Amino acid sequence: MSDQPEISTHEIDSLYLKLKQEALKAGYYLNPDLSFTKDLVKSLIINKNRFGYEACPCRLAAGERKEDLDIICPCDYRDDDINQYNACYCALYVSKKASLNEIVIKSIPERRPPKQMRVKIAEEKQKQEGKSQNLSNLPFPVYRCKVCGYLCARPEAPDICPICKVTKDRFERFI
Repeated sequence: MSDQPEISTHEIDSLYLKLKQEALKAGYYLNPDLSFTKDLVKSLIINKNRFGYEACPCRLAAGERKEDLDIICPCDYRDDDINQYNACYCALYVSKKASLNEIVIKSIPERRPPKQMRVKIAEEKQKQEGKSQNLSNLPFPVYRCKVCGYLCARPEAPDICPICKVTKDRFERFI
């Protein structure tokens, strides 16, 4: 017996439909293998129950949102993976050709840097942010969604990205 509550078919179907609708609106496609895709959706629900956020089901989450921001679905690596391999790392999101079964999805290598490198990158980014603040005469900072690239100039990042629907903590200060 698992400590996790049982995930109902209704819960899985509801999230699947939500993800599919949001994906199509934004020009993305879900994997056409319905059984495989619903297993991934179930894993997203399990991770949401476990961690409070939908960590990628194919990666080991730290269980700390701040540390896992880059792998909360849709992850920061989705677009590059789809462009290069026709599917994201877990293959939930696929290219149009893959969604039409015109190509076979093959193994996707891990793009996420190791933890030590992610820490170093974050430190470098903080240093650069301190320097770049003097370069702009804009009345507001510019924020960039790390998932879809949406840019906005305002006092703070939006609570929800209007394009890909990720939360505020997935934005970074751009300028």
